[in-house]
Amino acid sequence: MSCCVGLVSTDRRLVMGAVIAGGKSTRFGSDKALAQLNGRSLIDQVAETLSGQCAEMIVVGREHSGLQSIPDQPAPDMGPLGGIAAALIEAHARGYSAVLTVPCDAYDLPGDLLKQLHPFPAYVENLPVVGLWPAYAAADALAILESEEKHSIKGFAARISARAVQLARDPANINTVADLERVERHGI
Repeated sequence: MSCCVGLVSTDRRLVMGAVIAGGKSTRFGSDKALAQLNGRSLIDQVAETLSGQCAEMIVVGREHSGLQSIPDQPAPDMGPLGGIAAALIEAHARGYSAVLTVPCDAYDLPGDLLKQLHPFPAYVENLPVVGLWPAYAAADALAILESEEKHSIKGFAARISARAVQLARDPANINTVADLERVERHGI
């Protein structure tokens, strides 16, 4: 598969899905990826949503049963951009044109997320770790991570001229137990 600017279509065969899961869950107080919501772990719900939109799925920054796992790049504990960089490197090596990234703590993702973010590069304005990134941008992510710059996803997005997209309804970003309880009680 060749790299190109933007997807010619929303062909899921050109897209690798990546669940970004390398965080320490300090605000949550326990492993939030495994936190249960509606009887299922957050990470499994994210993986299920992405699997229907991508040719292949990986989890970045941790091990998780049933999914191929890769480490953050260039090192652990570099924030979500380290997970995105790892996913871009992996996608490029496997011949994918793009990577659809979502954090393990996002809930109620749209079933047509890939379509809403088309064409790449694009990210969700209010939750920038949710993005459709070109695999060829791995060097740009690594350059930020290896510099003294803030490890900002929006900085990365600006560097590669990614569009900010407003979804019809933003997914919930579950960072604390209170966030999880609010979603359980009231939905998003």
